[in-house]
Amino acid sequence: MHQLTKTDFIHYLNCPESLWLLKNKPNEYPNGEFSLFLEKLIKEGYEVEAYAKQLFTNGINIPEIISQEFTKGIINKGGTVYFQPSFSTQKGVFARIDILERLADNTWHIYEVKSSTSIKTDNKHNHLKDACFQKQVLTENGYTVSKVSIIHLNKTYVKQGNIVPSDLLEIEEVTDKLEALYSNVVNQINAASNFINKETINETVCSCKYNTRSNHCDSFKYFNTTIPEYSIYEIGNIRAKKIGLLVDKEQLSILDIPLDFELNVNQQTQVESVKQEQPIINIPNIKRELDKLKFPLHFIDYETYASAIPKLDGLSPHKHLTFQVSIHTLTEEGTLTHFEFLLDDMKMPIDMLQAMQDFTGSTGIFISWHASFEIGRNKDLIEWLPQFTNYLTYINEHTFDLENIFKKDYIDFRFHGSSSIKKVLPVLCPDITYTDLDVNNGTMALDTWGRMVLDKDFNEDIETTRKNLLEYCELDTLAMIKLYNVLIETIK
Repeated sequence: MHQLTKTDFIHYLNCPESLWLLKNKPNEYPNGEFSLFLEKLIKEGYEVEAYAKQLFTNGINIPEIISQEFTKGIINKGGTVYFQPSFSTQKGVFARIDILERLADNTWHIYEVKSSTSIKTDNKHNHLKDACFQKQVLTENGYTVSKVSIIHLNKTYVKQGNIVPSDLLEIEEVTDKLEALYSNVVNQINAASNFINKETINETVCSCKYNTRSNHCDSFKYFNTTIPEYSIYEIGNIRAKKIGLLVDKEQLSILDIPLDFELNVNQQTQVESVKQEQPIINIPNIKRELDKLKFPLHFIDYETYASAIPKLDGLSPHKHLTFQVSIHTLTEEGTLTHFEFLLDDMKMPIDMLQAMQDFTGSTGIFISWHASFEIGRNKDLIEWLPQFTNYLTYINEHTFDLENIFKKDYIDFRFHGSSSIKKVLPVLCPDITYTDLDVNNGTMALDTWGRMVLDKDFNEDIETTRKNLLEYCELDTLAMIKLYNVLIETIK
């Protein structure tokens, strides 16, 4: 009999077949490299739990390795608050309760601890269903749960000195909200337990077939082997409803889409690019956009660090601190200069902004890729460092998003429906690659820098680490230069 954990249950809700494969054929499950981002989330979850425990006095820690019978023995001896008690049902449904409190009437109060700043109720991860799961396991073990609360981060909290748990965290009772969900979730738990214990299932399709690409399970290709290379899932920003209409008619290739099927202009262009097997380029529009640019052109990219628990005074949970910048500046005469800055420790980037301002001045146009990110970081910096308001406001008012051209005016079927620089660059500038870099993506940069400045046991060479971080950020802005030059050649 396979065990069903809360994590398994969320997996089941997103794709039952994928969970079945993981449980029954683990060697065939397409486990990728464990995500640094997921690893970071787990670590942050432990951090938040540690502060949540401080909200309760005389809480008893229950080790993970002890048996359920031993856990029940500890609870039956008395006490009020327990941390991480584990329970399992006869069907193998397993739960670890973050915090469990005995009330005066001998009923129980479950506290679920989350590292988010609000209670999530989206399809991918529903915190209320998490809580229902915990309640059901306790109920099956003979405990009466009369209250359920979710402890989450206070989004308005600003760190000033030592962290005060009661200021950092909010306790939100959700008992009433669970009532509307509970019976349905119990049915889903039972269905999940039964499903993963099936000897066989149909392995030629999975539930994700009706989902958009970003909502596909890890094992989508395992179950859906006949999906063509240029499939309907690659159409940019297509809705699940339209995916469903096409799937029902077994129109899975972009080439299968009927001429009268409703798509927006960008989507139609992408379909046409696939059909023609060549890029579709709106030269007049591109020329019109590039003509708006006034030299010098500053190609700019930030790297940022964010954490659930703020590490620096002035920051709030999950706020991004800009710790690195790369700028390539191109003059009208064709001269190219490069500026870079990397913080050596966890602090406000005052020196970085001053050096940036000295390098660029309030001149020209600042070009970025997915500019809303840089603009957002500049707004945060204005709030924290108002002495740079004029400079950062100038940047935000003179920012050009290079990605937009590749969203609507330069569509190439080889981008596979994406305008990410990681998809565009290999097609148009194959001589430039991130694969050889020791730090080759933003999450890795965040993780590497965070460990370098925060981890007392960091044992990697500091200079090598700095070099790796600088190389990555520099390549981001150099890549934009190369793609800008491609556009210039295109419109000549």
